[in-house]
Parts: sequence; C-alpha cells; structure tokens
Amino acid sequence: MELSQQIQGFQDFFQDEYYDELLERARQGLHFLIISFPKLARFNPDLANILLEQPEDVLKAAEMSLKSFDLPLEDPEFYIRFKDLPGSQEKDIRDIRAKHLGKFLQMEGIVRQKSDVRPQVTSARFECPSCGNIIPVLQLDQKFKEPTRCGCGRKGKFHLMSKNLVDAQKIVLEESPEDLEGGEQPKRLNVFLKNDLVSPMTEKLTNPGARVRVTGLMKEVPIILNQGGQSVRFDLMLDANFIEPVEEDYTQININPEEEKKIIELSKDPAVFAKLTASLAPSIYGMEKIKEALLLQLLGGVTKMRGKGGVRTRGDIHVLLIGDPGAGKSQLLKRIDFIAPKSRFVSGKGASGAGLTASVVKDEFLRGWALEAGALVLANRGICCIDELDKMTPEDRSAMHEALEQQTVTISKANIQATLRSETTVLAAANPKFGRFDPYELLAKQIDLPSTLINRFDLIFPVRDLPDREKDEQLASFILKLHQRGAPVEGEIDPKFFRKYLSYAKQRIHPRITEEALEAIKEYYIKMRGSGGGNEETIKAIPISARQLEALVRLAEASARVRLSNEATKKDAKVAIDLVHHCLSAIGLDPETGKFDIDRIATGVTATQRSKIGTIKEILAELEEAVGKVIPIEDVVREAEIKGLSADETEETLEGLKRKGDVYNPKHGFVSRM
Repeated sequence: MELSQQIQGFQDFFQDEYYDELLERARQGLHFLIISFPKLARFNPDLANILLEQPEDVLKAAEMSLKSFDLPLEDPEFYIRFKDLPGSQEKDIRDIRAKHLGKFLQMEGIVRQKSDVRPQVTSARFECPSCGNIIPVLQLDQKFKEPTRCGCGRKGKFHLMSKNLVDAQKIVLEESPEDLEGGEQPKRLNVFLKNDLVSPMTEKLTNPGARVRVTGLMKEVPIILNQGGQSVRFDLMLDANFIEPVEEDYTQININPEEEKKIIELSKDPAVFAKLTASLAPSIYGMEKIKEALLLQLLGGVTKMRGKGGVRTRGDIHVLLIGDPGAGKSQLLKRIDFIAPKSRFVSGKGASGAGLTASVVKDEFLRGWALEAGALVLANRGICCIDELDKMTPEDRSAMHEALEQQTVTISKANIQATLRSETTVLAAANPKFGRFDPYELLAKQIDLPSTLINRFDLIFPVRDLPDREKDEQLASFILKLHQRGAPVEGEIDPKFFRKYLSYAKQRIHPRITEEALEAIKEYYIKMRGSGGGNEETIKAIPISARQLEALVRLAEASARVRLSNEATKKDAKVAIDLVHHCLSAIGLDPETGKFDIDRIATGVTATQRSKIGTIKEILAELEEAVGKVIPIEDVVREAEIKGLSADETEETLEGLKRKGDVYNPKHGFVSRM
C-alpha cells in the first residue's frame, strides 16, 4: 500500500469514526487521540495489518493525515495512540526475539523503577556558513548528529539554528510474578516514554509498583563499548505508543450492574459473615477465629485524616500469627495472597530491608539514581504477607516499623530523599523462639520479636498444636478426605466474586461508629484497664493500651463493611471485642494473678514480677543498713515472708537479679548489692 493510500485511508477512518472526538481533543488542548485497534481493523483490515508490520511508517502516515483536518492547535504535533491490540501481538518480555524488532507489540507488567523526565532532541536544523543553506538532521540515535557536508561542497563546522526537544522518560517493566513458571526469574525491559505519555496525569500511573499495559514499537539500542567502538550485541527497548493501568488494587476492579445486584443480595443474607469466613480458606481445617480476623483484615477499617495538618490514622489492620510448625500458617498466608485484590508474598530469609521498603539503584539510561520499590511499597493499598518473620535479621525487621504505623517509607540515600506511600496491610507469620511453644513458659518470652514491632500488630494469634483426641480425629479425617477426593475444595463463594465483594465494600462503604458501639468499646476498655488488679502499692498490671483501643475501632468498622453497612453498630463492636479479647486471653493472661497484662506481650516482664523485684530490692536496702554490706540470704527470705512472698519466689527473684548483675554472692549463703 502506497503512502498516499495510507494517508487517505486514515483520513476516511478519522472522518467516519473519530471526527467529533478529534475536535473535542483539539478544543481541550490535548495533543493525542486514543484509538481502539479493533475499530480500525473493522474499517480497513489492510491498513490494520500494515500497522502491525511497519508501525513506524504507518503511525507517521496517520499523523500526516490529520493535517487535512485543520485542527485549531497552537502546536502542529498531534499523536495517535493505539490500544487493544489483537492477541497475536501480546508478548511476554521473555519471548521477545530479533524477529520482533520494528513490530507493534503489547505487553503487561509491573513498573519496577522509573527515571526522571528529561528533554531529548528529536531533530535539529543547521545553517551552512558559506552558502546559507539550511540542513535539517533527524536525531534518532543516542549520539547528537551534525551534518558532515553541505551541497556547496563545504565540510566541517555548521551553525546550529534550532532544535526540537521532547520530554522523555524511561521506565523498567518487569513480568508479573503470577505469569511465571516455578524457578524463573522475572525478565525486565526498558520502556521509553515521550511527549504526552509523561504528562502529570500519567505520572501517577507509572509509579513503581503499578501494573501497566504498554503498546509500542520494539527497537534495538546500540551498546557502546568501553573502548569507544560499538558492540555487536544490541539492547532492546520498547518505544511506547500507549500506556494504561491494569486492574490492580481494589479501586480498579470493574463491577458490572449484574454483579452489583448479586453483591447487595449477598450482603442482606443474615449469615453473610459466616459464609465469607467459610469461603476464605475452605481447604484449611478449623482456625475459625483466625479466619474471622483475616476477613476483617481484608476489608480494613477507614483511614481518617485529623485536622488540616493531615495527621493520618491508619485503617489497616495488621495481624501476626505465631505458632507451632505445621499448624497451617503458611497455607493461610498463601490463600490470602491469592484472594486479596492486590498482594505480595515475601518470606523471611529471602527478604532484606531494602527488598521490603525501597532501594536506590544506579540508572544507566539517564545517568543518575533511580528509586526501586520494595514489597511493602509495591503492595500499596493491598496486602503484604510476610512468612517466617522471626528468620529475618533484626536490621531488616526494623525497616518495617515506619511502614506499619505511619504507612510511609522514607528513604535518604545517594542524595535521594523520598517518601513513598505504603498503605499496606501486613499479615505476618512467625515461629516461637525455640521452634515450638513450651506449655510451661510465658508465651511472651517465647516470641522472639522486638516489643516495638509486636506492639504495632492489632491482633496476635498463637496457633497452638496441642494433642486432643477429638480434634485430632476431625483434623485427620478432614485432611485425608481432601487427599482422597483429589478435587480442589471450593467454598460457597468463588474467589473471583469474593474479590469483587471485597473491592465493592472497600470502595463504597465508609462506616461510622454509632453511639452504642462507642459505649460498648469504651466500657470494655475501661473494664480491662481496671482489671489490672493489685492495690496501689504494688505495680499495677496494664491490661490493654490505647493502641488496642484504635484496633477495636478499626475492627468494628471492618465488621460493618462485611454486611455493607455504613454504620458500625453494637453488634460490630462485639465482634471486635471478642477478637481482641480472644488474642489477649491467649497471650496477655498472667497465670499468677489470672489478670490481663499487656506488658507480658510488650516487654516480657509481667507487672507481678516487677513488683516482686521492687519488694526484694527494698528489703536488701533495709538490711544493708542494719547488718552491713554482706547480707545473709536467710534474713532476706524471712523479711520477704513477712511481706507475703514465699521462699521459692524470693530465691527465684534473687536468681533473676543475680543474672542481671544487680546482686552477687560474696560467699556461700550470703548476698551483696552491686
């Protein structure tokens, strides 16, 4: 097909199909028109075929055909963008070969890093000093080209008159992890964006972590060797023609009216909570409370802005599962990773601090540094499942503190100071300190995680694996039946619809807490605070702290979202209180007093122990004044018995003080303060 025929073909096409839209675009001052490829294929199949084979020339023809429309634009440049290419043009990054060079392709992936926007020369005009001839030179390579000679015979220096600049930016596209077979490393491809593709509107779409679909021309880029020559190998680059975001977090899931009707119908079912919980992980036996918590976690509370200063209170509910090996924690995590609208799965030893938050890498393309997002940032507005939390090194774990509470990741490296958003819900799983829970030891002492990190989790579930005849029988028959059937177990609600339900609830429903619910939460909080026990002299146990209060509010809001209600009622508050109470009684109960004590989780030393230590220290101070530096242990035991401590408790406390280095034994049967 001749160039003139191509131009004519496009003129007819625009005239028939896109004339109004063209004028509207021009009126708004937009310099591009997005065309759906199937429309062109229906209108003129030959033209569509040539576009796929020789995109560069055909795109030029399309842009030239617009000249006849006389559009009211200040800038003559107008770009044609194509989307929805046929399946034959959809390629994985790993499948690109030499035969695809110069073809029109479409691919999908995740943006791993992006460079800054910089101007680039497309063409330059030179003047010959001898004869005044104007020589235009197109700049297509990396290197700036000047004309070598003029028509009048002159060689050498020419005078640069003007040059055309366009905005250019490079992003690195990586294959989506879901499309990979086992053991494959995701491949990357450089994508080159220019002109309107780097406008502030699209800037948001191409942030690291976003999933995008790109249409463009495959080009080769020469590699310049260190010695100055050119390598025989070339690099690949996609010259982008169009870029669009792919359905990825819950805000981008499309729900049609029919599905909406089904969603609202399901939400009116009185047993909706039980149905959703049952469909969350049907192939995992038991763990009802944990599944309830995970359902609420997927829905999340409401993020609130307080005041104009913009102090945010997070709505995300973080959950930590600590349990014996083989209790099915990782299975739960994998299942949540599958069901959530947007999620990432990382595992302890294989995750570093930079891999979780963000790192700064050297950018070869535009010379400088580029940000590369880690898992918590990539899962922004989604959920991040972290398995084997206890196997991570302390330095890497500390990177999570800010992401969990403030929900941002601040990075200051290589003169890049950036704050990335990570409104990510975290579901973590860990093993106890010695691999398995010791039934006689304090639970808190077996959790080998810093108290500051533990404190940021709203719910902590110990997953105990204790022998119990009846339970074991049910579990065994459940698992063995699964194997016997061989078919996958599905809940009442299939995962696709489940995802839509979650996203509908998160998009449309923003529950507010009613007065009754508020009262119920307040009452529970005050009751728990008062249940610390002990009289004024002894140190009071702190059963629950203000962080749990916020957790209660978030859980109540999430519970209202389950039934698509805009009000969190007393019933929702009760669901929240039950869950928090369940977690506290599993972890925060002080066996000696039967009272709740949050310090057991947060610091590992209970209030009872603290008051014992205080008592013994007082006795030692009094006796030192009476008998001198060397104090007989019998005297300490006798004095402690008067104050209500048994001999065993005294010896245990002294042993503890000795380990910490507060006291020592100068000789057998005696004790001295340091």
